[in-house]
Amino acid sequence: MTGPTVPLRQLVLKVHSRCDLACRHCYIYEHADQSWSSRPRVISQETISWTALRLAEHAKKHQLASVQVILHGGEPLLAGPARLRSVCEALTTALRGICALDLRIHTNAVQLGERHLDLFAEHGVRVGVSLDGDRAANDRHRLFANGRSSHDKVLRALALLDQDRYRHLYAGILCTIDVRNDPVAVYDALAALHPPRIDFLLPHATWDEPPLRPAGTETPYADWLLTIHDRWSEQGRPMPVRLFDSVVSTLGGGPSLTEAMGLEAADVVVVETDGTYEQADSLKTAYDGAPVTGKDVHRHTLDEVAGHPGIAARQHGLDDLSDLCRACPVVRSCGGGLFAHRYRSDGTGFGNPSVFCADLKELILSIDARTGASATRPIESLDALADGSDEGAGVRELARVRQDVTRGLLTAVHQEVGPRAGELWTRSWQLALDLGRSDGALLAPLLSHPYTRTWAVRCLDEATSPDHLASLVAAVALPARAVEQVKVPVRDGFAHLPGLGRVRTQLDAKWVELTERRLSGPDWEPLPRVRADGLDAALDDVDPHRDCYGTPVGGRLTDAETELWRHVLPQAWALIRKAVPAVAAGMAEGVRVITPLAAPPDPEHFVPGGGFSALGVHLDPDPERVAVDLVRGFRLGLLDALLDACDLYDESDARTGALLADTYARAATDALRQDAEEVRRTHAQWAELTAAPSLTGLGRRFVEGIGRCL
Repeated sequence: MTGPTVPLRQLVLKVHSRCDLACRHCYIYEHADQSWSSRPRVISQETISWTALRLAEHAKKHQLASVQVILHGGEPLLAGPARLRSVCEALTTALRGICALDLRIHTNAVQLGERHLDLFAEHGVRVGVSLDGDRAANDRHRLFANGRSSHDKVLRALALLDQDRYRHLYAGILCTIDVRNDPVAVYDALAALHPPRIDFLLPHATWDEPPLRPAGTETPYADWLLTIHDRWSEQGRPMPVRLFDSVVSTLGGGPSLTEAMGLEAADVVVVETDGTYEQADSLKTAYDGAPVTGKDVHRHTLDEVAGHPGIAARQHGLDDLSDLCRACPVVRSCGGGLFAHRYRSDGTGFGNPSVFCADLKELILSIDARTGASATRPIESLDALADGSDEGAGVRELARVRQDVTRGLLTAVHQEVGPRAGELWTRSWQLALDLGRSDGALLAPLLSHPYTRTWAVRCLDEATSPDHLASLVAAVALPARAVEQVKVPVRDGFAHLPGLGRVRTQLDAKWVELTERRLSGPDWEPLPRVRADGLDAALDDVDPHRDCYGTPVGGRLTDAETELWRHVLPQAWALIRKAVPAVAAGMAEGVRVITPLAAPPDPEHFVPGGGFSALGVHLDPDPERVAVDLVRGFRLGLLDALLDACDLYDESDARTGALLADTYARAATDALRQDAEEVRRTHAQWAELTAAPSLTGLGRRFVEGIGRCL
């Protein structure tokens, strides 16, 4: 063996093998594998040191940008603060200078107190807490051995974790589903605790020991989750829900955000208290010895365990699934379900669909129908976009489509440019993948930043460096404290963080390691912002890829120019809100960047390079002219994004394309100009457009919608 198929980037470290609760649904103590009973209660210092060494050598060999370590058990807090400190210090020391460390702990929180949280704050340990909902739901399973409830103790711990001084450590709540519990009561109880994320987990089961299914219900787990999805959506989706977000991501062609779904390769390994390497803990539900690898940290490297057949069996996507799964229309989202849930002892082993197959399929198809995650919704929003009746909703749907397209471009860059790119690309690409796995919400601003697309297209044309990905990753990861530092390229003495600003460095530097602290230091130059009654946009005068409008962009703004922008833009925005309030609603939803242009744009050659989220505008002292340019740029960006999802005309017909773009923009700007001659010209263009033979059926529907607002 020359090395693993896929490096292991997540390590679950068992620091204590016993628990202070007696949860009836626990996969460690209540299922087939009982190996916990023969292991040391507490991890030894020697095992801690060997684990840190193995992880560091693995990260260095594979040039990993980051690794995630989850402190687990049993109940990890039983190890005590002193032993937990030893673990944190050993891991931090071993990985320093090699890669970023994402350190977490999963706990029932019964013993969680200030002494633990102070330690976790010192070492940046994020805390995930297991809680199954309201008291009735939680006490169905999560009890002490004497039958007492754990609910009050957990609530006290969560209240402490939610305090300002510890809030940054709060990773979220993990809730195991029991369909006998009221889903709305469960969700409302969890939401009231202000978690930054909720994970709903299917109970562990196999075909030999199937999950509880109340009589008369074919998909009780999907029904239970969809009830919560509706409640969550009604409330405006106040926090990420990993399972729902994963379905939406995978339906749109993105990564899975959970091990339980998707086709991503397995990259997790468990280290038990005695140093034994094991596969994922969930396999303990299958049969006694299912997670065993026969290897340990004292004698074997992580490369050796990564080649174990059980891990290799989950590294080849579709090829690892049953014939039934490969033929399923939702397989790229479902991924066959959690590996352990496929087990059957009839000789087929794990070569089956998930025991939750029907539930997963119903859940995925229903979320798709509710959200349009597979990119059908822009067609449903066509009329609202055309006549401006609900431009805000249309912008939200197009933003998802735009992210999917950008994700596809990044994948193409990775496939075509990545193999010959350098170490900085490799680290940045892996860090982006890690962010998607650990917190999918962090990928959204990277994918939706208006100039990410421009840069990716230029990369494919070999017109720019792929290393800019590091800057994009740093711009989302550092403010969120998802990583401690990111190595980014330097351009003309500056390290750029798209959408945020730039850091001054040595003029001859080629790259620099940035930390979150550098974003508030003396070398930091933030982008100025303009805020006015719903509009909140950065004035981007530094992004190296902002020159995408078909006309020259301006240079760095002087203080006087910045103040003039801050004076004129609110006036222009007030005119837009008054004349075209529906368009203003869409702009407030979508516009995030305004890039100053060096001269007024030529309508014949203007390109909506920033889409609808970045508008290239020349500063004019007349607010009306600025307002017209803003609305025109926004409408052209909307149409450009819509064409990613819908065929409106034969794109070889340049005349119809130009006519459609100009007419769609004019339908909104005429209300600002109030010029009778311009209005007549718009009507004439629309009439010509309706006769264009190259319009598709959707195109004709869109043009008819434009006519309704003239």
